[in-house]
Amino acid sequence: MAEVYLTKEAYNELKDKLAFLKSEGRVDVANKIKFARSFGDISENSEYDAAREEEAILEQEIVQIEETLRNAQIISKANNDTSKVGVGATLEVYDMNFDENMILKIMGSIESDPMSGKISNESPLGKALIGKSKGDVVEVQTPAGIQKYKILSIKY
Repeated sequence: MAEVYLTKEAYNELKDKLAFLKSEGRVDVANKIKFARSFGDISENSEYDAAREEEAILEQEIVQIEETLRNAQIISKANNDTSKVGVGATLEVYDMNFDENMILKIMGSIESDPMSGKISNESPLGKALIGKSKGDVVEVQTPAGIQKYKILSIKY
């Protein structure tokens, strides 16, 4: 798995979720399996099958969160050249195609939410903006054609 960018808050939320899944989540699933076994023959027991499937999903989520935390790079102002766009930057950009200003925040893919202006550093627009400076114009190929954006400001 490649480097994953997270804010300190998101990192802590994932740690808390992992602790919950490893303790209360596992206990809950174990209780469901125990209850389903009490019905007798497990070869034709749909409750048992469902509980075992829930257990597999839980364990897969635990492994995924552990991997994310292991590869996490915490977004920090101190890690960035504040004259250039990087992960964690909040930008004001001018959309030259639609003649409007937009506020964007470059985030890691886990925390991205395009509807609220948080774009992934791995998205086409995020990739195009990374490393650019105030005043630069970037072009991004989209299904609708080439979109142009001018960077008006960079803040961390």
